[in-house]
Amino acid sequence: MLTLSSFRYEVPTIIEFGRGAVHELPKYVEALGGNKALIVGDPGVLQAGIVNRVEEPLEKAGIPYMTFTDVGIEASIESVDYGVEMAKRSGCDIVVGVGGGSALDTAKSIGIMLKHEGNIRDYIGLDKVPSPGASVIAIPTTAGTGSEMTRFAVLSDKKAKAKLSVGSMFACPTLALCDPELTTSLPPHITAATGMDALTHALESFVNKATQPISEGLSIQSMKLISKSIRLAVSQGENMDARQDMLMASTIAAMAFNTTRLGLAHALAIPLGAHFKIPHGVVNAILLPEVMKFNIIGNTEKFAEIARIFGEKTDHLSTREAAERAVVAIKLLNKDIGITQTLSDYGVEEQHLDLIVDEAILSGNVPVNPVKPTKEDLKNICRGVMSKHNKKEVIIG
Repeated sequence: MLTLSSFRYEVPTIIEFGRGAVHELPKYVEALGGNKALIVGDPGVLQAGIVNRVEEPLEKAGIPYMTFTDVGIEASIESVDYGVEMAKRSGCDIVVGVGGGSALDTAKSIGIMLKHEGNIRDYIGLDKVPSPGASVIAIPTTAGTGSEMTRFAVLSDKKAKAKLSVGSMFACPTLALCDPELTTSLPPHITAATGMDALTHALESFVNKATQPISEGLSIQSMKLISKSIRLAVSQGENMDARQDMLMASTIAAMAFNTTRLGLAHALAIPLGAHFKIPHGVVNAILLPEVMKFNIIGNTEKFAEIARIFGEKTDHLSTREAAERAVVAIKLLNKDIGITQTLSDYGVEEQHLDLIVDEAILSGNVPVNPVKPTKEDLKNICRGVMSKHNKKEVIIG
């Protein structure tokens, strides 16, 4: 076991969870002293009518607001700049983020900048934010990113073609308003991808070297909920029990990794997503089984436990054999929910691996991974999830 004998656990965000919770939004805006709200969303939640479902209770309560939905597939520094300008010009003093990770990370960053000087670029890195920003209410509409709980806001810099991160407890939303009814419009492929992102959060936090008793308990519960409900959420999008389980799993997985960080799947996923436009949940799902296989020797007992959580029969197996069944279980899960792509499907080739690995090795998730990797190890993980044709070319070359 890698459990620490002493540790710190901190989650400053208040959670309000329940079906129909969005109707209580005015009460929370008023309790946090908000006079005018900036609603931050994206074109997808606007088109799906979810932004309207956030606006309506504010209108009924007579709380003024402005709506900003100029957020792309990825949160960007440019969108943060536009949002901050709109909020200041309009006199908004509280931010309501609604959507997936991009919208919520944008909202969190705008909240920081409403109380701080300069530009969000000045706060890139760990613990660069000196004090609390404006209150942020985060309303997730996907069950995956966990951004409603986390201290990280990941932003793309379009000019530099890079992903940058603001990491600070002051970046955590003030309140996570989690309403599973807002997730039912997610199509199956996004439900699958975001669900696998949540699973990767829970699993990597569970096995890494910074794990501790509180985060372990959260990770286990998250994985149990995902094992029970992800297939149903993908195949029966209207199934409210499954949707509720998945949103809860995502939120508590974020509570786990917010303190512990993650592992090699996320370390590689960031540059792969940035350079090849692979959706974050999909790239995590592609990488996860190969990363698990690499990490088994670093935490064999916990991988055996993961196998049992996902329904593998391990009673008559050795601990090592049981741990290897965890990899089988996650491969089957990917197949069942329709994630069958390889990195090659997104144009990743052998010639790109040096660039990817050079960026990944700098990730703060690498030091806590259960097995210390070399750059060649990271390349081999990527090779393991490239197409057979691509791998043949590598061997011949």
